[in-house]
Amino acid sequence: MMENLNINELLDANRGKDRYIAPDFYGIDDLLSDEHKLIRQSVRDWVKKDLSPIIEHFAQKSEFPRHIVKQLGEIGAFGPQLPAKYGCGGMDYTTYGIIMQELERCDSGIRSTASVQGSLVMYPIYKFGSEEQKMKYLPKLASGDMLGCFGLTEPDHGSNPSGMTTHFEDKGDHYLLNGAKMWISNAPFADVAVVWAKDEAGKIKGLIVERGYEGFTTPETHGKWSLRASATGELVFNNVKVPKENLLPGVEGLKGPLTCLNSARYGISWGALGAAMDCYDTAVRYSKERIQFGKPIGGFQLQQKKLAEMLTEITKAQLLVWRLGQLMDAGKATPAQISMAKRNNVEIALNVAREGRQMLGGMGITGEFPMMRHMMNLESVVTYEGTHDIHLLILGMEITGENAFN
Repeated sequence: MMENLNINELLDANRGKDRYIAPDFYGIDDLLSDEHKLIRQSVRDWVKKDLSPIIEHFAQKSEFPRHIVKQLGEIGAFGPQLPAKYGCGGMDYTTYGIIMQELERCDSGIRSTASVQGSLVMYPIYKFGSEEQKMKYLPKLASGDMLGCFGLTEPDHGSNPSGMTTHFEDKGDHYLLNGAKMWISNAPFADVAVVWAKDEAGKIKGLIVERGYEGFTTPETHGKWSLRASATGELVFNNVKVPKENLLPGVEGLKGPLTCLNSARYGISWGALGAAMDCYDTAVRYSKERIQFGKPIGGFQLQQKKLAEMLTEITKAQLLVWRLGQLMDAGKATPAQISMAKRNNVEIALNVAREGRQMLGGMGITGEFPMMRHMMNLESVVTYEGTHDIHLLILGMEITGENAFN
């Protein structure tokens, strides 16, 4: 009750302070459908009303605002690109990207929550699960009645997931799962986990593990300087009995988790751009209001240079994700194309956030403005779901045909 009271007080105290206006220098809105723009406006309105007034508070406290999970479900942020038959949006990938952009415009951690739920939990169940698994889990995940997480990364195996040691054995009427996963978004509060592990033959397969299974724990990761409004933790499996019907039947090998990561990386390419757009919009407004040496700082050449370069990179990134969205909708997007967009757009977002922070001087490190929070968040985004350098190598292999990973 007290938490609800505090949230309501925060909403009342900060409502109307979010003055975000999205930059669109090349008229990219003309390339979107009326439905795309209507959905974007709906999500933007929710962010301004219910998320941006509280996000700084939760980031400063390093606490996940659990109450928004149901709200994210209500606005259609979980698996919007999956079929309506399972309680999802039945929309296209461009819509999915737009929603991720609006969420990360406010905070990368909140977009991470939605990305993990939609692309890394719901998508593998939809793509590789049985019809019974789809009907059991997808509607509840779509509505936010359940929260999910994705178990791939291990303490000793990040960029090399094929080296994973988490494994399971066939015990006749169930599987016995042992091992651990690390750096797992949503883990501390997740009701269900899609876990990738090796069977006795060393083949990687997916298992649906529910909270409450004996031997399954999710210790929270503390002391983060990044994604502070997102819940991060471990998945620990100590002789966990997993029902046989919880094995994802439709895939084996790294193809399973990597297919999920492609969907998530696509969402990140839109999302990180949203963070860049927020920093740019804030910097433009500040440059017109902050007076130094008798005039707005926006009147000085160096500040104009920064803004012009920010807008140029944002515009190029907008065109990149719009085209990628078309390719995704047509089923033609390649993993290398997705890697290019993820890598490029996170990099430009980091650069825009850093330049914007400098423009704000000392004010840029405070919670009054979003730059420093975006900067810290993006340091995680540039690392997870394929590091900056790993995506370079994915592109390099596409260009040359040579595998630099071995």
